[in-house]
Amino acid sequence: MKQQKESFERRKKVLYDMICDKQYVPMKLKEIAILLQVPRENRDQLQEVLESLILDGKIEVTEKGKYRKARARFLTGTYSANPKGFGFVEIEGRDEDIFIPEDQSGGAMHQDKVQVTILQSPEGKRQEGSIVKILEHGITEVIGTYQQNRTYGFVVPDNPRILQDIFVAQENSRGAVSGHKVRVSLTNYGGEGKKPEGKVEEIIGHINDPGTDILSVVCAYGLPAEFPGKVMRQAEKVPLEVSEADREGRMDLRGWNMVTIDGEDAKDLDDAVSLIVKDGHYHLGVHIADVTNYVQEGSALDREALERGTSVYLADRVIPMLPQRLSNGICSLNAGADRLAVSCLMEFDARGRIVSHQIAESVICVKRRMSYNEVKKILEDESGELARQYPEQAPMLEKMAELSSLLRAARKKRGAVDFDFPEAKIHLDEKGVPLEIFPYERNIATDLIEDFMLAANETIAEDFYWQQIPFVYRTHEPPDAERVRNVAAMISAGDKTRKSGAGYALKGTAGEVHPKEIQKLLDRVKGSPEERMISRLMLRSMKQAVYSPECSGHFGLAASCYCHFTSPIRRYPDLQIHRIIKDVLRGRMTEKKSAHYEEILPDIAKQASITERRAEEAERETVKMKKAEYMQRHIGEEYDAVVSGLASYGMYVELPNTVEGLLHVTKMYDDRYIYHEETYEMTGVDTGRTFYLGDPVCVRVIGADKVQKTVDFEMCD
Repeated sequence: MKQQKESFERRKKVLYDMICDKQYVPMKLKEIAILLQVPRENRDQLQEVLESLILDGKIEVTEKGKYRKARARFLTGTYSANPKGFGFVEIEGRDEDIFIPEDQSGGAMHQDKVQVTILQSPEGKRQEGSIVKILEHGITEVIGTYQQNRTYGFVVPDNPRILQDIFVAQENSRGAVSGHKVRVSLTNYGGEGKKPEGKVEEIIGHINDPGTDILSVVCAYGLPAEFPGKVMRQAEKVPLEVSEADREGRMDLRGWNMVTIDGEDAKDLDDAVSLIVKDGHYHLGVHIADVTNYVQEGSALDREALERGTSVYLADRVIPMLPQRLSNGICSLNAGADRLAVSCLMEFDARGRIVSHQIAESVICVKRRMSYNEVKKILEDESGELARQYPEQAPMLEKMAELSSLLRAARKKRGAVDFDFPEAKIHLDEKGVPLEIFPYERNIATDLIEDFMLAANETIAEDFYWQQIPFVYRTHEPPDAERVRNVAAMISAGDKTRKSGAGYALKGTAGEVHPKEIQKLLDRVKGSPEERMISRLMLRSMKQAVYSPECSGHFGLAASCYCHFTSPIRRYPDLQIHRIIKDVLRGRMTEKKSAHYEEILPDIAKQASITERRAEEAERETVKMKKAEYMQRHIGEEYDAVVSGLASYGMYVELPNTVEGLLHVTKMYDDRYIYHEETYEMTGVDTGRTFYLGDPVCVRVIGADKVQKTVDFEMCD
């Protein structure tokens, strides 16, 4: 492979030198082939080399198809369109995108791979560029609403970044009528004064039909809604109960007092916990469903699970990674049923420091299924009345709370960052209509399970790192210093003018910031009006965590080694890790097996990271959609809100129920407001009234668009 790459690079250099040679005029592909004596059957390879030189910005093609040295500096990247008409080109390896004015987009669509040249580089501002060539279209299908005309139709894209409607000839409509949500494939990308054209491939449903809105998101993100027949047939062969043969050779923990603690509506229970205190030490057991016993590597079930990568939790449904017969059946740690598990048994001293651990294949039987709310009530009930209803579990839960507190304090001391802001919880009726939206707050029970899962994940990762065995790690790179500096300046600028003197400065931003400094800032803002806003700003400044076969540490957790071990029912990396663990425990990690994992793990990690991003984006889109739908029924109502973002065109505000929307400057009626970027403030010209992040403001809902997923406000009188 290395020799092939070197050979390709040599051919590029020879070809580039020849094209740049002054004795040669611009030539077509055929002329170059003749000059270099390239046989006809090898001209595809020649074309490949030429295309690579074009992507590098070293040569260009004239309108007559002749190749010549590039007359301007070209860069290749991906175009990201903005609903307002302008866009940005993201260049791999560059921290800053290139701004593309609306009249310089060259007809590019969102996600197109393009060639761009720099127009200007204003001092202290983002570079501006012009798209000179579309190299590859990034979008081949569009989800949108069909609108019927007399002799043709058109599709209005759901994605606001796709700026043009798609023309659909009558014969390509599949019988769609106005109001149908459709999936349309692009047959022509249009051009100067001409709309893109398409063909309806699927009618998803009518916009007024229950569930069509979420199905549109499912289609837009290419989420696999149904399992193939072969996968389902294989799932049907999975036993409903643990066999005696499966129990053989495993550590028998069925007599242990262990519980599952999950949300009330959870169905796939993949982790159980147990705890005893002996000689002043805490002996914690984290027991994870052994999914690999039923999903063999390379099987139809395994290939489908890898393709999906993760379960996807949308507003009204779950798209599982595994069929329900496994995820809700034999792999779910249901109370009173024997189940196979992989157990991580950890011993902690009185200060919460791990002193020993053991990893084992086990057979377990959960004694009690408990919910977060039940555990919270038991631990916070001073009368002890509820605890008496759980005579076996309550004392264990009390000790679990002790250990949880020690583990959390230890993580905080080393610098782990804890972003504590509530996620939105949406209650829907049977037709998918949002009835209520409220912040889903963490509590002592959710913290307890999080602390134990983090401890197990870190323990497993460290063990296999030091064994130098091929593995899948969860890695998180340090944030970009420039982004952190921008957030620090924003926080500091607003803070200087406040009378509270809270002191929200962030230290260590001249170079690489330490996670401990971020956590100190979050501690200082805790309980303040700015807490949620600053937490989100800091979170957005972070890089995304990814899966990797290389152990490069986890910045957010301030951990040198970390992995995902605890959710094999819904995450493929966890499933893969269990396979590796069992191969080691059973003495099967031979050189051949190790080489096999070395070969496949990079692709598995990449696929898992991609599908995780896809799932997160789809989940976020459905939540935004349901929030906008909910606010459509509250037009005209007034709310107390806080400023969550500032821009030249207005302020973003957030309601107590987590709904966020835009308060445009034209809707701020008490004055004419100007945004000052250097101090991150919005100031009234006449009154001098100033708004900063986290400031309270009274707003009235004036509009909500479910399709665009937006909410608009005006300032109260």
